[in-house]
Amino acid sequence: MSRPPEFKTLRATVSTSLTATLGTPRLLRYDHGPHPLEDLPGHVRAASSIRRQGHRLVILQDDVSALAVLDPGTGSTQPILLPAGPDGARVFDDTRGNKKFKMDLEACVVLPDERLVAFGSGSTPQREKIVTIASGKGAMAQQLSGSDFYASLRVHAAAHDTRLNIEGAVVHGERLRLLQRGIGERGGKSWNAILDLSLNRFVSWLDGRNPLPPVRRVLEIDLGAVAGVSLGFTDAAVTGDGRVAFLACAEDTRDALNDGPVLGCQFGWLDADDQAAVMTTIVDRDGQPTHLKLEGIETRIDGGSVFDVVADMDRGDEPAQLAELIVRE
Repeated sequence: MSRPPEFKTLRATVSTSLTATLGTPRLLRYDHGPHPLEDLPGHVRAASSIRRQGHRLVILQDDVSALAVLDPGTGSTQPILLPAGPDGARVFDDTRGNKKFKMDLEACVVLPDERLVAFGSGSTPQREKIVTIASGKGAMAQQLSGSDFYASLRVHAAAHDTRLNIEGAVVHGERLRLLQRGIGERGGKSWNAILDLSLNRFVSWLDGRNPLPPVRRVLEIDLGAVAGVSLGFTDAAVTGDGRVAFLACAEDTRDALNDGPVLGCQFGWLDADDQAAVMTTIVDRDGQPTHLKLEGIETRIDGGSVFDVVADMDRGDEPAQLAELIVRE
């Protein structure tokens, strides 16, 4: 019988010495422009995570059945198509009336064997998909159902009377760490947590060799609020010194299925031993708090204090944005 997971709680504190400054964003557009036959617009929509796979950056889109691949050296941006939905649709939103069919890919990691694994949020049954893609040019994406996997995670969200909503993921040593995003409703209850699984057991399950890995540890983190709206995790990345860099946004929304205005976005550090978390408001080059919904963060190859971040504009006709985030301590 599986042993119950270890539980730990933390309260993030505001750092007076930490700063996080957003550089000038650039719009993310595909080299080839629109592809009507594939139901693909000419720009990256709803960027929800970013991860380095080899020398390229892979960007998830939460309302499009396609990944975007960016060459950091040239700026070239190409799509990798995922299976289309009903009626051949690859774009899903309220205006089309098909939002319920989107996979809602929100988090991704690169495994030690260089495979990229993308996770749906798990907030509805349709969003319980897992997508994998091997490294190298021309690799095809593979999609599989993660219903049992998400059911094992949902138990922990249900215990806190909230909807499962996985928004970030990292490989941290021997652990796969999944970030649960709390709801930002004004005055509501928000549960932000990191769910830890054995990385080796997850890979074995993914490859069909072993049973589903259980959650071994739950780290609950109180991220605070902005103007009364709770902050919620949106993504994370692991740096060379073993710390977890994370993003959190205060989005005024009633639940995990609907967007709302973003009142602020913060950068944070979780130390290598999970003993402390510190945060600071992300500002633009003029020193003003950003209201961009930053949903993805990745370390640079040199492992320094500059990160790549992507923003979801929450408008289907507006390209997602990529910017550098400069952190100083």
